[in-house]
Amino acid sequence: MKTYSAKPVDIKRKLHVIDAADQTLGRLSTQIARLLMGKHKPMYTPTQDTGDYVTVINAAKVHVTGKKMEDKEYYRHSNYPGGFKSITLGRLMEKFPTRAIEYAVKGMLPHTRLGAQMYKKLKVYAGAEYPNMPQAKAAKPNKEKTEKSK
Repeated sequence: MKTYSAKPVDIKRKLHVIDAADQTLGRLSTQIARLLMGKHKPMYTPTQDTGDYVTVINAAKVHVTGKKMEDKEYYRHSNYPGGFKSITLGRLMEKFPTRAIEYAVKGMLPHTRLGAQMYKKLKVYAGAEYPNMPQAKAAKPNKEKTEKSK
């Protein structure tokens, strides 16, 4: 019995549009990370990028439980003396509403080149509008020629 390994030709990618309104940040992030890695597919291979494209809308309306808006902090450092900065989740959601989901999902992906490749398939938007949104096709009457050409 041989172990199955997905080949690049066999990988079929789909686009998933997820509405983040009134969903919990952590539970939503695990669902997104699962789709990006391809763990929902039977052909999942840990060494291949078998995942799908994910577009998240209404990221500004995501919520968290407890006092995380005031207590949870994100840290960064500029590598200069005194360059340590921190920001709370509430303040981050005010300034950059998409980054909370991006940080949560990025932490759940592999921390390798493969994880970076998976992360590129994620697009997060604060509102309900996003580029390449399926446009409702307006019913356009067909203009048929009424006159016959001679």
